[in-house]
Amino acid sequence: MLMKKIIIMAFSVALQLVSVTNFLHATEKHKITLNKGVLVTKDHTLLIPIKSVIPTIVTDLKYATHDNFTHKKVYEVDSCYARKEVVTALANVQKELMEKGLGLKIWDAYRPWQAQCKFWELVPDENYVSDPRKGGRHTKGTALDVTLIDIKTGKEVAMPTEFDDFSEKAHHTSMNFTDTILTNRSLLKETMERHGFESLTTEWWHYDYKGWQNLPVIDLTLSDLDAHYKKS
Repeated sequence: MLMKKIIIMAFSVALQLVSVTNFLHATEKHKITLNKGVLVTKDHTLLIPIKSVIPTIVTDLKYATHDNFTHKKVYEVDSCYARKEVVTALANVQKELMEKGLGLKIWDAYRPWQAQCKFWELVPDENYVSDPRKGGRHTKGTALDVTLIDIKTGKEVAMPTEFDDFSEKAHHTSMNFTDTILTNRSLLKETMERHGFESLTTEWWHYDYKGWQNLPVIDLTLSDLDAHYKKS
C-alpha cells in the first residue's frame, strides 16, 4: 500500500513537470498510429450537440479548462458531442433523474483522437486511459464522464472522489464512504445501466453505451464539429 502511495505521488509530480510544448507535440514525437483493422470515419452526422436534445443537462468539460489531471487546456473549444443513440438514451436518464430532483453534469463526452493520444503519453495505463492505438472509448462518441447535481441548487452531490482521481477510491468496489456517497454512486450507476450504459470498474463517473466496441473511431476535432453545425 505504501509503495502504491509513493507511485501515485511520483505520478502527480511527473504530471506537473510536463511542459506545454512537450504535451502539445507528444503525438508527433512518438508517432502514435491506429492499429491495423481499427475502423475510422470522418462522418460529422454521427455526432450531435448533446444540449440540442437535452437543454436541461449541465456541461463542464474539464479538458476545455486547466482544471484536469494534465493542468492544461486540451480541448480548443467547450463543446459537448455524442452519438445520436447515446444522446437519446441520455435524455431518458436525465428525465428519470429530474423526477427525483436531480440531473446530470457532463465532464467529458466525445474526445478527438489526437487528444486521446496526448492523454496516453501521460498515463499509459489502460485501467485509466484507453490505448489510442486501439481507438479509445471516448473517440467513438459513446463514452461519457458524468456526475449528479441537485436541480434546485445546481451543486454536485457528494461522490467518492473528484473527477480523474487515479486512486482506488474511484473504483466501484471501494466501500469506505458515507451512506450518502454510496447511495449517490449507486443511483447514478443503476440509472445509467437501466438505459443501456455500462460502468467502468476503475472510474465511478465513466459510462460506455452498449455496443461501443464495434463502432469506428470518429476522427474530427471539436472545432470541425462546431463548424459543421454552424453551417447546418
